[in-house]
Amino acid sequence: MSDAKPDTSMTSALHGRVTFLDGRGDLPMIEITTPQSTAEVYFHGAQVTHFQKRGEPPLLFLSQCSNFADGLPIRGGVPIIFPWFGQAADKPGQHGIARVRDWELREFASPADGSVTVRFRLRDCADAPGCAPCNVEYAVTVSDTLRAELLVTNKAADDFEFENCLHTYFVVGDINAVSVLGLQGVDYLDQTNGFTRRTQSEEAIRVAAELDRIYLDTPHTVEIRDEALRRVIRVEKEGAASTVVWNPWIAKAKAMRDFGDDEYTRMLCVESGNVASNRITLAPGKTARLKVRISSTALT
Repeated sequence: MSDAKPDTSMTSALHGRVTFLDGRGDLPMIEITTPQSTAEVYFHGAQVTHFQKRGEPPLLFLSQCSNFADGLPIRGGVPIIFPWFGQAADKPGQHGIARVRDWELREFASPADGSVTVRFRLRDCADAPGCAPCNVEYAVTVSDTLRAELLVTNKAADDFEFENCLHTYFVVGDINAVSVLGLQGVDYLDQTNGFTRRTQSEEAIRVAAELDRIYLDTPHTVEIRDEALRRVIRVEKEGAASTVVWNPWIAKAKAMRDFGDDEYTRMLCVESGNVASNRITLAPGKTARLKVRISSTALT
């Protein structure tokens, strides 16, 4: 469990906007309140588990069956994937170390616009398999949008090769009434069919079976159009060449212990990062920045 503690001056400065609590599983978390929205961030994985604009349903999905325990991932919200994506044959666990370790709170602030920014640092990442000596920092800004920035600085004497991703789970009203726009003409790897490379020919992606695709070489903004909730979620990104679109569908949902059997109908992952052939090679002393901005508007 994280031992990071805010000092009194920091807490007093943002009284009423930032609250430190024991969350589920007694894991420490931050509750953020702004004039436009509310959010929750756990120290475990520096993971945003909740973001909701006032007058709207939540934007982020969190499984009712999720683990909240040291060493285990939280199923939902915005997991941070680093330094590898998926299940690597020569590395333990899936999706790297960042989502299962406690992060250190570095600072938080609220400028005149009423937003709140919290900044975390990943401790002791150099001891992980496949991870070079590096600084890993993460900033989350909450306002009428949710903004996240992951920074990796290579402190080694040699190049550092890694993958990163913000594995965002979104709430949808009914997966059968959802379409994803912005990826037409983009090549993708179909993970449900042996990583076969295909091209997205249709304008809209619709989910009618298990979907697990890595879209490559795409800096494009993606929109989730949700007919049931009458909402458009917009995912804008910088420093991210890959977009992953995932829904487990029926069989895989039932096979996951930390995911409800029918929860696949109410969620969709649209993930931003650099994976597979888009993995990053970072020179000594250089910093890689991955930025994501999530917003929502009414579907007209």
